Amino acid sequence: MPERKTIERAKRDKREGKAASTQAGEFVREEIDHVREGKHGVRSTKQAVAIGLSKARRAGVKLGTPKNASAETKHKAEQDSRAAHDGHAKPSTRAKATTKALKKESAKPVSKSALSRNAAKTAGKRSAADRSAAARKAAATKGAAGRSAAAKKAARTRAANKQAAGGHHHAAH
Repeated sequence: MPERKTIERAKRDKREGKAASTQAGEFVREEIDHVREGKHGVRSTKQAVAIGLSKARRAGVKLGTPKNASAETKHKAEQDSRAAHDGHAKPSTRAKATTKALKKESAKPVSKSALSRNAAKTAGKRSAADRSAAARKAAATKGAAGRSAAAKKAARTRAANKQAAGGHHHAAH
């Protein structure tokens, strides 16, 4: 069962007109935190993300079924989406069994670098137009304050990178 805070964050994202994947990101973040806290382990970053997405679907986030996934995965995604509407809870015996199985998984916490690799790999599978459209939507739903904060952060990053490069930027291009 996702924490109330997570559900509220996802609802806020929905109200702000953000994409379903952004809403689902809240559930994925929670799952990764669970792994890091040692509540349970996962075999890979991909598994942690999959659990988060499943929870998001069950909580009513309107995520589509994955396009290039196996029939089994598509079926499971469909099932999760339906479970959001039929209102039944997972039997406690099964919930306990799931937790027990996950506890047995290798307990290596999901590292930043592993997450980064996974994100880069996934982004690489998307077309440039698709990524561009997502970025445009993100900018549009950010709001003025958010955009301003993002611009400030970008400026700070640029300054820090310039500093790290030794401050001398070659103009011969």
